[in-house]
Amino acid sequence: MSGRESRERRGPPARTPPGGHISTELRINDRIRVSEVRLVGPNGETVGIVPTADALRLAQEADLDLVEVAPTARPPVCKLMDYGKFKYENAQKAREARRNQTNVIIKEMKLRPKIDAHDYETKKGHVVRFLRAGDKVKITIMFRGREQHRPELGFRLLQRLAEDVTDLGFVESAPKQDGRNMTMVLGPHKKKADAKVEMQAEKETRMAERAAEEAEERAERTAANAGRPAAPKKERGRSENLDPEIEA
Repeated sequence: MSGRESRERRGPPARTPPGGHISTELRINDRIRVSEVRLVGPNGETVGIVPTADALRLAQEADLDLVEVAPTARPPVCKLMDYGKFKYENAQKAREARRNQTNVIIKEMKLRPKIDAHDYETKKGHVVRFLRAGDKVKITIMFRGREQHRPELGFRLLQRLAEDVTDLGFVESAPKQDGRNMTMVLGPHKKKADAKVEMQAEKETRMAERAAEEAEERAERTAANAGRPAAPKKERGRSENLDPEIEA
């Protein structure tokens, strides 16, 4: 097969879109090709509309970069700044945002419609813990046998639970029947990040209180021991020597 036939079979080569690939980088210095710009100083002060050549000269004199921050404006808005420092700070902020990013997790709690009081309090405690941590909770009521003909039992139980935790969460998805189960979703009032910060602060407070209590107990023991007379030193007899042949 000839080269021409091979090219015809493969089809025409892909063309690069007009204007080339779209770059997410800001245009700086000599890459700014417009005749004039609206210039902003390094401290955010407005300089006004100036020829691009003058703006570049001001940037060189201040040992800074001319950065196009609003390319769609007419004329484009440019700012005098240290572009390397600007990129570094933005990268740091992006890393910090990713580190602090939290995902809301949906926990699930299953109950029976005729749950006893002790089990209910235990399950409610778990729901409270999940909501305080900023997580959603899916409550599932499981019906068995004749219980399937009494859906009002599950509905009342879900209503009761929602009212018991109303200070921590709200009903995001109302109770609905799904076969043998009835489900409801509770959402937390606080965002995951805020809940995480609050729980960390509470943990640090408890640790500080515990450390203060331990220090107080040590001080009380030290004061109590200081008032006692020193115990007399017991003299070791012959039978207490390590070597029985050595006399005391």
